[in-house]
Amino acid sequence: MITANPIPVKIKDVIVVGNVSENASAMDTAHFFGQREDVSDVISLKTYENSEFCPRFICNASKGLTPGYDLEGLGVVINSSSEMTLSRNEIAMRNCLVARAAKDNGAAWVVLAEPDLFYSAQDRGPRPYQGMVSKERSETDLKKFDGQAFSALLYAELLKKSGVDEVMTIHNHSMSVKRVFNDIFEGNFTDLRPHRLYSRYIKESGIVNLNDLILVAPDHGALEFVLDTQQALEAPIPHIMMKKVRMGEREVNIQIDKESPLSLEQVKGKDLIVMDDMVRTGSTIVECCELLKQYEPRKIIFMVTHFHSSKEARLNLSKPCIDEIITTNTIPSILNRDFQGRLRTKIAVLKTSRWLAHHLRRRLGLVEGDLKGKWYQEDMSSRNPRSRFRY
Repeated sequence: MITANPIPVKIKDVIVVGNVSENASAMDTAHFFGQREDVSDVISLKTYENSEFCPRFICNASKGLTPGYDLEGLGVVINSSSEMTLSRNEIAMRNCLVARAAKDNGAAWVVLAEPDLFYSAQDRGPRPYQGMVSKERSETDLKKFDGQAFSALLYAELLKKSGVDEVMTIHNHSMSVKRVFNDIFEGNFTDLRPHRLYSRYIKESGIVNLNDLILVAPDHGALEFVLDTQQALEAPIPHIMMKKVRMGEREVNIQIDKESPLSLEQVKGKDLIVMDDMVRTGSTIVECCELLKQYEPRKIIFMVTHFHSSKEARLNLSKPCIDEIITTNTIPSILNRDFQGRLRTKIAVLKTSRWLAHHLRRRLGLVEGDLKGKWYQEDMSSRNPRSRFRY
């Protein structure tokens, strides 16, 4: 986990706001902060007739404060997540305007809490120096981004210019994005890694037998996630490492990596958890799970942090090679049963607002130590056989 530098200002109190009216994530975060006022009573998110967005912090006239200084000394947390009614482009611009409104009214420190950090797919540009990667960029990599904007850098620069002092996200997949944001925000960037949250769920939910469990990295990019979870489980849990060979723009071939600690033959009768940071179409994961299924494991669970509920993903992941899916609500639409579709019979969503709020509160100096009690709230359809509300 990338952790931020000490905050250089003294914060007397913190308020939590959203960038969309009735933002459930913002309301949950505010609740776990102990904020007594409704988010909608803290900020007005109005739109003019010409469609321009104009956020306005609702000032308390009874305080007798000078206009423009109502937020003086306060920390402001902007909770930002994807919404079904607005595009990510629109929400990104709203973030900039809310941050500017906070700073123009005296806020001491502005934090953008965006669990699924926008523009992370455009984490490099078309030129060799546009992108902070661990090795020299190949011609193939440069051509992949040819003609595109280095959007991740632009987004970081816009947020900083708008008044955002710090960014907190969850499980970002890109080394380049993390380095860019860490550089732009001068170390005030936090990437929360969910391996400890998932390890608690694995132990508390009873979905697997820990004595017969094997973790699976579907590609090299997921290996760190697997190893971190393995360590957090504090048990001798073995793992398998798979390798992804890209055959075309959307065609991949999955095979076991020659450096994998276990062979495919060793999964027979075992519980497997395939772990990844995100899913968009599900085709790669399904190919991995279909290969694993041939070797007769007892159960295959797909555990993923960011779930983009596309029609293609729902269709692919409904295949019988995957027995259960565990994800989080970093992209809140997955909580909608219609967006789950036929996956509702085997998907469970971990709502992470309490966990995120705790890290924000600890970062802002309001609490110390680990979160006590439940780190998540489990949400699943009554059609899921594990639901307590069976018909």
